[in-house]
Amino acid sequence: MKTLPVRLDRDQPEPLGVQLSTQVRDLVVAGTLAPGDRLPSTRALAADLGVARSVTEQAYDQLLAEGWVTAQQGAGTFVASGGAPQAAARRRVHRPTTPDLISLDLGSPWVDPRHAAGWRRAWREVSAATPPLGYPDSRGIVELRDAIAERLGRTRGLTVDPDEVLLTSGTTDGLRQLLPHLPPGPIGVQDPGYRAAVECVRVAGRDVVDLPPTGPIAMPGLAAAYVTPAHQHPLGYVMPATDRLALLAAARDHDAFVVEDDYDSEFRYDVAPIPALASLDRTRVAYLGTASKSVGPGLRVGWMVPPPGLLSALVEHREHTYDMPSWPAQRALLALLREGWVDKVVRTARRVYADRAPRVAEVLAPYGEPAGPAAGMYSTWLLPAPAVRRAVAAARDAGFEVAPIANYCRSNRMSGLVVGFGGVTDAELDRALAAMARGLKG
Repeated sequence: MKTLPVRLDRDQPEPLGVQLSTQVRDLVVAGTLAPGDRLPSTRALAADLGVARSVTEQAYDQLLAEGWVTAQQGAGTFVASGGAPQAAARRRVHRPTTPDLISLDLGSPWVDPRHAAGWRRAWREVSAATPPLGYPDSRGIVELRDAIAERLGRTRGLTVDPDEVLLTSGTTDGLRQLLPHLPPGPIGVQDPGYRAAVECVRVAGRDVVDLPPTGPIAMPGLAAAYVTPAHQHPLGYVMPATDRLALLAAARDHDAFVVEDDYDSEFRYDVAPIPALASLDRTRVAYLGTASKSVGPGLRVGWMVPPPGLLSALVEHREHTYDMPSWPAQRALLALLREGWVDKVVRTARRVYADRAPRVAEVLAPYGEPAGPAAGMYSTWLLPAPAVRRAVAAARDAGFEVAPIANYCRSNRMSGLVVGFGGVTDAELDRALAAMARGLKG
């Protein structure tokens, strides 16, 4: 049943019943009310509007006579199926013209359905908790910051105080908050690289300088370099120790910063997780983490550990803007961490990814070479451009969307495929790989 967004004005010369019928008619024409939508009963609507029932009855009778609504005995009043041609036309504009494709994207994780009960328990805990009357701590819920600080020390080798952790709505939100507090100048982003980070930098009014995805990174003239050292996005390279040390030295020499996006470091299955770059120099590295690759992107909770010199300015800014993730989402993540649910999900997903990566390699290895070591929830392969076009087209014909590396490039002309295997079932992955194989065979 639809709630009607109408307002009656007793100071207007037009009778209340006429005002009501006019506004309902306008809602149907605009498409706000669609054919088949059920309207409130005359008694309920009269109570909502604070008018006599005769007013709503008069309005409904008028709309019925004009054919805008229909009445079904014992069922109620509904928007007529043929009474709103303009609304129907508007809805047709927004319908997709092609079937939805199953995306083999880089960001959708595998969450074992067997863990669904833990997810539901967390949200039941949230529903039973008392929400804060005002805005919570601008850094985020202290218990969650404490749990994340413990987790960073245990899994990333990054020892921090909970008060140094700022909760965000994800890595791009953390980057958006960080950018105004960095020195003047452009931001370097690896090419190919994370498209959302590039867009975030540009929206902030800063220039983007393309950095190489591998090898030493030069810092002259840059305010900061945005990097994904544990698993270069989207190629999968691990930044070698010598390049890490050189990057930190360059940042110190040029009074610049490094922004470390540690988006999926927990999902190594060839070696132990690579320690965070921030563990080598807290003064120059702003660390960004997220729950999107373990819990799911829809939760919209991440964390930032800024360099100590930027912390107070960021906290003060947040105290004025209330720029923090929603309290229920924070409480849910806290419950999931306390129960050990996140650790279980990560362990299960790591096993699934370790099984799926070789299946992707079996199909693509005869036609190209891996861009980086097998890790995480996607696999990147360097392939000739004609082969990429055939594979993408064949996958699309089979109902799947696979991204070419070119989608992540700006000035780079690299060619290949990025095959995500986290957000699909085993059967879907097998069908997609079979389609790509047909395309690659030509």
